[in-house]
Amino acid sequence: MTNPERDPAVLTCEAHVTSAVEIMTPRDVPLGGPRAMGVRRTLPQRGRSLIGAWCFLDHYGPDDVAETGGMKVAPHPHTGLQTVSWLFTGEIEHRDSAGNHAMVRPGEVNLMTAGHGISHSEVSTAATTTLHGAQLWVALPDAARDTAATFAHHAPSPITGPGFEARVFLGSLLGDTSPVSTFTPLLGAELLLDPGASVTLDVDASYEHGVLVDTGSLTVAGVEVAKDELAYVPPGANHLELRAGASAVRLLLLGGPPFGEAIVMWWNFVGRSHDEIVGFREQWQAQILDAGGSPVDPDDAGGLHEGGSRERVVPDGQLVREGRFGIVAGDHLAPIPAPPLPNARLRERR
Repeated sequence: MTNPERDPAVLTCEAHVTSAVEIMTPRDVPLGGPRAMGVRRTLPQRGRSLIGAWCFLDHYGPDDVAETGGMKVAPHPHTGLQTVSWLFTGEIEHRDSAGNHAMVRPGEVNLMTAGHGISHSEVSTAATTTLHGAQLWVALPDAARDTAATFAHHAPSPITGPGFEARVFLGSLLGDTSPVSTFTPLLGAELLLDPGASVTLDVDASYEHGVLVDTGSLTVAGVEVAKDELAYVPPGANHLELRAGASAVRLLLLGGPPFGEAIVMWWNFVGRSHDEIVGFREQWQAQILDAGGSPVDPDDAGGLHEGGSRERVVPDGQLVREGRFGIVAGDHLAPIPAPPLPNARLRERR
C-alpha cells in the first residue's frame, strides 16, 4: 500500500500517556485523493515513530466497496522495508516486480521484502463487497536493507483458550511460532476475545508492544483502550494482561525490541538520510514513462494518474521501464509518480 503523503514527519495524531501505557489515536488519511478509500493511520506519529521495527500502520474498514470503490493502488515503489498485509474481510490481489502474484485473504499474512527495491500493486477483487484490514511496514536494519526482494505467505492455525482465539503471523506467542522470516525479532498476532474475557500473555520483556483495537474496547495492562486506538507498552514486563469490555474484541498485537537505529521515512521509502531518499525518488521517477513512451520529468508529480491510478491509454505500451524498482508484470494500471519533496530537509526519526 502506498503512503500518499508528502512528508510523514508532519503528523497530527494525538497521544497521551496513562501510567506506563501510551494511548495513540489515529488520523484519517485518503489513499490517492479525497474521493479514494480512507484509512486510519496510527504509526508514525509525532511522538512515536516505531514500535520495535514496526514503522507504519494503516487500519481500514469495514468499508462497503460499492460506495468506496475498494482498494485500487497502482504500481508504486518501496525500498528499505517489509510490507505486512493482514485482512479481516475481503480479498486483495497482489502483484510485484519480483514476479510474485498472490491473494491477500483474511487470516493469512503476506509479507513482501522490498530490500534494495521493488514495486507492487494492490487491488481488491471483484468478488469483494466489504474490505477491512490493516497494512503495516517493518523497517529493515542497516545490515539488511539492501537485500534482494522476496515474498512470503503464511496461513497460521488458530490457537484457542478460555474466551480467546489467536493467530500468530510473525514471531512466537502462546506456544506457536510463525515460519515467516524477519530481519529483526518481531511479534505479530491477531486475537479475538469474548465479551468480558481476559488473557495474560507471556511476552519477551525486551520487547516494546503495540495493541491495536479493531472492534470493541479492552484494557491493556489495566488501561482502557477504545476502538481504533493503539496502546503502546514499553519494555520491561514479561507478561501482558488483556481484558475485553462488554462486547467482543478483535485486536492486533505487535512487538519487537527497540529498533535502535535512526531512519528517514518519506512516501514509500525508508532510508538513512535526506539525500538517500532524494536518490530513491529520482530513480523511481526515471522509470516512469508517459502515455507516449517518453520519460517523465523527474520533478513532475502529476499527469499520470487521477485518484491514484488509471487505465493505460496505450494498449501495448509499457509505462514503466527497467530500473531499481523493476516492472510489475501483468498489471494494467498506470504507475503512481512520487509527490514533490518538501522544501525542508527530511529529518531522522527513532
